[in-house]
Amino acid sequence: MGVVIMERLGMITIGQAPRNDVAPIIEKYLEGRAELVQVGVLDGMTKEFIEKNLYPDNDDYVLTSRLVSNESVIMSREKIKPILQEKINDLESLGIKQILLLCTGVFPGLTTHSSYLIEPDHIIPPTVKALVANRRFGVIVPLTEQRDLLEPKYSPFGLAPVFAVASPYMNDSASYEKAANELKNKVDIILLDCMGYTEQAREMVSRATGLPVILSNSIMAKLTSEMI
Repeated sequence: MGVVIMERLGMITIGQAPRNDVAPIIEKYLEGRAELVQVGVLDGMTKEFIEKNLYPDNDDYVLTSRLVSNESVIMSREKIKPILQEKINDLESLGIKQILLLCTGVFPGLTTHSSYLIEPDHIIPPTVKALVANRRFGVIVPLTEQRDLLEPKYSPFGLAPVFAVASPYMNDSASYEKAANELKNKVDIILLDCMGYTEQAREMVSRATGLPVILSNSIMAKLTSEMI
């Protein structure tokens, strides 16, 4: 009998792997058809090292993610991008043909040789536009600094989001309630714009607003699973 080789899906978090909070959502839709191979941009780094070497400077594109200690960190896209490219190269060298970037941020200029890099910022805005149509659109982001940074991601699609802030990494239901209250009378549909938000977060915001809430990692899991 021949040996059955399981398909592999590479997944790169901009934090540290494994992402036990998000990986189950991805694996749910893979339905055992592929092995999830996780790596992290910040693997092996201490929080102190990250804060000293990767913290954003003025006017940097700001990102946040989770460490295996469950702590959150803030970092500069410009400073982590070379490390992210190395992680992509590493997964390619393992023969992995499809690589999912576990971040909804915009990363211009990432490259692969033969693998297909699945970048949520290329997929989520047009998908959301199709779902939202002409309805009023709200977006919850992890950091206050991201309100202005993320507008250009949506404007090419004719979307003008109303932003609110609640971190997926603070485990703080009050911040979700505050964000929900800011949006509920201003929008008709809400996107949780970070791959770190969970189904629990979606349920909290949906309950508080009575509105449909789109979970970014769920969209990406469903679409990615169709390629396996």
